[in-house]
Amino acid sequence: MKQPEVWMRGPVEGIPALLQPVAHTLLQAQEEIHALMENFPETLLWQQPAGVASAGFHLQHITGVLDRLFTYAAGQSLSDAQLSYLAGEGKQAEGVTVTSLLSAFDTQVAAAITTLKLTDESTLADFRGVGRKQLPSTVMGLLFHSAEHTMRHTGQLLVTVKMLVNP
Repeated sequence: MKQPEVWMRGPVEGIPALLQPVAHTLLQAQEEIHALMENFPETLLWQQPAGVASAGFHLQHITGVLDRLFTYAAGQSLSDAQLSYLAGEGKQAEGVTVTSLLSAFDTQVAAAITTLKLTDESTLADFRGVGRKQLPSTVMGLLFHSAEHTMRHTGQLLVTVKMLVNP
């Protein structure tokens, strides 16, 4: 029996009220991505139909963006490892599979949910600089953008997969 969308299942335990939409969106994207990628052929992972980004890119990018945006929300700069991951997004690498990409995504979603549980709502309006230029944002802005950006790429992944599997 199909469940209602995550946001219609009630609050996610332990998540502050103002951050429920972020948790709901990330968990919804996780469910949709897993359903979409079930039985997806490995041979199509890096294909770019009509020149759009590959399924592999979207899976890498969603994971990397979540990591980067939550790092900025914590008031930290990106590490060398995060910058290296960013540089490798969309590039086919040895041992990268649908399963490994989904596992990395799941790990990042779990880390995000844990961070949301630990986030003090009184800090949501606090300034956070983004990137080397320290472009202005807030804790809330970064957390909500992480959810919005994840869902945007989930939609793009859906179209890419459909183009590849049902040309």
